[in-house]
Amino acid sequence: MYFRFHKEISVSVIIVLLLIIFFYFIYIPFFVIFLITLLFVLYFFRDPIRSVPLGDDILVSPADGIITSITEKKIGKKNYIKISTFLSVFDVHIQRLPTKATVEKIEYFEGKFLNATLDKSSEENERLTITLKNSKGTIYVTQIAGLIARRIMCYVKENDSVEQGEQYGIIKFGSRVDISYPDSYVTSVSVGQRCVGGETIMAYDAKTLNHKRSYKKI
Repeated sequence: MYFRFHKEISVSVIIVLLLIIFFYFIYIPFFVIFLITLLFVLYFFRDPIRSVPLGDDILVSPADGIITSITEKKIGKKNYIKISTFLSVFDVHIQRLPTKATVEKIEYFEGKFLNATLDKSSEENERLTITLKNSKGTIYVTQIAGLIARRIMCYVKENDSVEQGEQYGIIKFGSRVDISYPDSYVTSVSVGQRCVGGETIMAYDAKTLNHKRSYKKI
């Protein structure tokens, strides 16, 4: 067994370590505070291995956290289901792709930093939306900055071919992730449920559902 950390940890750890060394010689109470801060940083940027269920007939959770809402919406002339997942500062903050697909579009929207548990944060907060095209249709995944979060990172580019469960971004610190998919999928989660990014199956296509499934550790 070993521990992985996300690549974004480097700068944060260097800063905190310098502060720990500095205050060790200057003021012990601050030394202790920053030592605790270092432990939190290590915990926040943890990158656990996930066993990802594979298949074009399912959508896996793009994030760890608690589902705060499941709503219907229209995108163009089509009906979609939107699931919102809230990530506290204690959740893994790495985002994963819900399906094997092609990245059609990436859109960044400037906005506010409202509490990410509020429904209006989906439209008013700073956010980044990825449009994915898979064999079943178009899927939208949105990273939303929250009250504490101030930085959204996304590592995929338009026209990239991506794999199910693949890491594509991270939000610092505390946030929300929305996934919107065609209502032809059957939703398999409920409000209040805790999801595990890359592992929890959020929706499935009943017409092509495969009961024999392979998994990949990522």
